[in-house]
Amino acid sequence: MELKSAPPPSGGRPPRVRAGRPEHVEIVRQVAASGAASRSSFAASWRRSLLHHKLDPGHAAPPERLSQAEIRARREAAGPLLSVAGPVLDRLARAACETGCAVLLTDARGLILEERIRPADMPLFHPAGLAPGGDWSEGAEGTNGIGTALAEARSVIVWRDQHFRARNTALACMGAPVFGAQGELAGVLDVSSARADISEGLARMVALSVQDAAQRIEAELFRSVHAGARIVTAAAPAPEGMGPVLLAIDRDDLIVGASRAARRVFGIEAEALGRVPAGDLLEAATRREGLSGAQASEMARALARSGGNVSAAARELGIGRATFYRKARALGLEV
Repeated sequence: MELKSAPPPSGGRPPRVRAGRPEHVEIVRQVAASGAASRSSFAASWRRSLLHHKLDPGHAAPPERLSQAEIRARREAAGPLLSVAGPVLDRLARAACETGCAVLLTDARGLILEERIRPADMPLFHPAGLAPGGDWSEGAEGTNGIGTALAEARSVIVWRDQHFRARNTALACMGAPVFGAQGELAGVLDVSSARADISEGLARMVALSVQDAAQRIEAELFRSVHAGARIVTAAAPAPEGMGPVLLAIDRDDLIVGASRAARRVFGIEAEALGRVPAGDLLEAATRREGLSGAQASEMARALARSGGNVSAAARELGIGRATFYRKARALGLEV
């Protein structure tokens, strides 16, 4: 999962327009209707916002906020997430809030449930709807750090004019999804800034901290859900940005839980939980890794003997050139 500021939807640097200016509204409409949506994830998000969600980029009113009773109900439903997230939010806020940022945690629908913000900065964020009870799903607000992180299940930086709504273009938002113990989306951790002097380099640094904090919440949530099991952190490398590779193992050595990354790494299906012995799974994974390593070494030696000639190396191994290239890519060999 690449964590960097995505290119602006129309290519090049984003146009510098102030929040609320009609130029931004026109740019959004033009880009969403063009072929740029097939080349840029942010253009695709603009297109979803405009055509699928039927949103108006020029809509000036802030998001509607839930009542206090509705917020309490949402918080109760997200109780396990909030109980483990609190210390992580506090730690992140000690650095982020000193720079005038707001630290926000939402549920899986993009509703803000928790905030860490200095009282002096509340007038910058609360009137814009960045407050508990605000709905920042992509279906409500279009492209933004919370809603787009949920819609695409990945960490994002939504940099000012990359926001769908013109009134949000003063914000720089760094959002990272938090996944539950079953690999499901549980919410989004977001740090938003309204400072005019925040640089894109600083935003990328903040985004890395947000992603790291989101993964800590994910790990603690997994451990809390499987409190009665033995938790194993597997050494297998996870795809970038997917979080910790965690397995929950019961007293009978059966795998009863697997984090999202563990499910991907070990190919664990939901129906296998509670039925597969941990020893069998880890032994099979080790054997696969060993076979892959041996195969990669054999191919590398054949390439060396042929002086880097792929066709000759393939003939030596008794396989076709196209097959050699395919296997090399799968094993991470440079040819």
